[in-house]
Amino acid sequence: MKKTLVALALVALAATGCESSEEREAEHAFEKAADRSTCLADATPAATPYPDGAPADWPFPPSTVVFDTEDRGDDGIILTAITATPFKDVLAFLNGPVTDAGFVVQSGETEEHDAEAEWKGNSFRGRWAIRESGTCPGETVIQVLSTHA
Repeated sequence: MKKTLVALALVALAATGCESSEEREAEHAFEKAADRSTCLADATPAATPYPDGAPADWPFPPSTVVFDTEDRGDDGIILTAITATPFKDVLAFLNGPVTDAGFVVQSGETEEHDAEAEWKGNSFRGRWAIRESGTCPGETVIQVLSTHA
């Protein structure tokens, strides 16, 4: 009886369109990769060129420092950056110059202090996320997850 109830609950969750545990796990891992403690003054630029799977022509706002790259294998490459550009201006940049460069938002969500979106373009696909820094007032953390499309 208990197994039947658990199975029914899982079927009900699936029927409501909830994210799969695999999708939730991937999203959590992406968020966990964000280093929100590095400030622009302390950020050392990551080595370039970035690993295969990261678009070399991804535009960042002026004065942004990409300070970390993480290769997640088949899941893609995560670039983590910090900028003194205010959150709202970074959001406008991602929906303006980044889109103009061919990396088009497919879906997304914006809240008061963070935003994220799925994107596709230029033979890549991925997700970007931005968050106001919790330790560096006025700074914004940018993450770009990408892989070949």
